[in-house]
Amino acid sequence: MGKADFLSPKAIANRIKSKGLQKLRWYCQMCQKQCRDENGFKCHCMSESHQRQLLLASEDPNKFMDYFSDEFKSDFLELLRRRFGTKRVHNNIVYNEYISDREHVHMNSTQWETLTDFTKWLGREGFCKVDETPKGWYVQYIDRDPETIRRQEEQARKKKQELDDEERSAKFIEEQVRRGRDSKETDETPVYTELKRESEEEKVAFNLSASSCVAGPSKSSSALGASALKAAAASSSSSSSSSTKRKDTPSGSDSRSEKKKKSALEEIIEMEEKKKKKQDAVRTDYWLQPNIVVKVVTKRLGEKYYKKKALVTEVKDKYGAVVKMVDSGDKLKLDQTHVETVIPAPGKRVLILNGPYRDTEAVLEGIDVKNFTATLTLDSGQQKGKRVDIAYEDFSKLA
Repeated sequence: MGKADFLSPKAIANRIKSKGLQKLRWYCQMCQKQCRDENGFKCHCMSESHQRQLLLASEDPNKFMDYFSDEFKSDFLELLRRRFGTKRVHNNIVYNEYISDREHVHMNSTQWETLTDFTKWLGREGFCKVDETPKGWYVQYIDRDPETIRRQEEQARKKKQELDDEERSAKFIEEQVRRGRDSKETDETPVYTELKRESEEEKVAFNLSASSCVAGPSKSSSALGASALKAAAASSSSSSSSSTKRKDTPSGSDSRSEKKKKSALEEIIEMEEKKKKKQDAVRTDYWLQPNIVVKVVTKRLGEKYYKKKALVTEVKDKYGAVVKMVDSGDKLKLDQTHVETVIPAPGKRVLILNGPYRDTEAVLEGIDVKNFTATLTLDSGQQKGKRVDIAYEDFSKLA
């Protein structure tokens, strides 16, 4: 039976069906062919072209996986750079825009099983800044383009030059003010001369209206001179006392500044910062310990072990462990990224795996769902009986 005409209803219906995204389960990445239904996918898998592609892939499977992984990474980063720039954005938003292109490379053909694994890998390799929040993982592209780096350096150099100019002008103004102050003090400095009398009988008189001193026998002038002398003596005593006060003032201000204490809020903030620094200093990137219960979270071992609990019997090279499955008794060797901690019921014993209370046994008192923490009572060590708040991932159930 021949093909339907281009404008026939059947041909139009087929083109409408082929538009947009189809089901991932009926997509062949090796042949880059999307089938519309299960029967079409089955026929494609039995075709000669598909069998040839499988033979090629079986010769060097890592080569094809690396190729698809590199294509996926390049296209994802290009979309992130072009669409969002250096903004902080949720990784799922970027991924949804990426898969809207029907010709995209599917993640199940790459070396990453989930979008979270791919996001963590981007952070480890330095392509993006990644951070985890209660709403999920966020990514921020790091632009390493030489043109962008040159432009940023040019802006930093220009900003530094503007700051240098401002500092230079401020220093010049300060120098001018200092010179003006010095010249003013020099002009206004009074010149003191010794008071001499030519004869003992001669009386000294001061004329307040004139700047010079006159000598004369009149009583009025002598009285005026006596009052002027008293005023001068009073002014000198007041100036000496004021200078004494001025000398005492800095010491008083120093004592006040020394007596000034920090507010309660500042003390609490300082204590929290010291506590956080102390906790960060004792944290490590490995946490496995013997005799704790963990949960298998990797799907590579199949559904038989996925989400099943296991007992850690031995720790290998800090990051790996030999575990014994609780249900079946099977022994497996797993990395710490393939397991997670187990939170028991309140009242059960746990072991703290990271932080300042590492290797300390405790009793679970309660769980804070909003902050993803639990309240524990320490049951060993020097601080036995102390209640502390520990994150979920920093403790696990004891066997």
